[in-house]
Amino acid sequence: MKLGDGVEQAIHSVTLLAGLPPDGLLSAQALAGFHGVSTSYLLKHLQALSGAGIVKTTPGPNGGYELGRRPSQITLLDIVLAVEGPEPAFRCKEIRQQGFDPLPPESFTAPCQINAAMLRAERAYRRELAAVSIADLMRDLTEADDGSIATRGCAFFDQYVRRAKTKP
Repeated sequence: MKLGDGVEQAIHSVTLLAGLPPDGLLSAQALAGFHGVSTSYLLKHLQALSGAGIVKTTPGPNGGYELGRRPSQITLLDIVLAVEGPEPAFRCKEIRQQGFDPLPPESFTAPCQINAAMLRAERAYRRELAAVSIADLMRDLTEADDGSIATRGCAFFDQYVRRAKTKP
């Protein structure tokens, strides 16, 4: 199975947003610049994340993105489904009923065993992704960091974080 580049970009962007101060926002341009990716391509995925409620968007010239939920409430599966869609990776076309001298459909009363095996694998894959939250990734990153990752993140935030306007 191959996931699109947008999945990696979305996971990294959500993880970066998880480190924002409570009133902080990052523009799509800043997120793309931090990761060295195309802003226009990343915007497509940020829009999908926004539609899924994973990120919130504040419009306007001083707007940007922030998490729509707590990091502990966002799983890798949530992000993959937002970017790639909910369809399974394998989609059976029942080709066993086509081709050379095909048998009639009533000859195939049991589900295709290939499809059944692929769907079992898909369920296992999704279970694994659902078991990992952004909070888990942040914890693992913090434990593995010698301080250089945190220093880079703080320097980036100092330069690029926008503050959400508070309501009177």
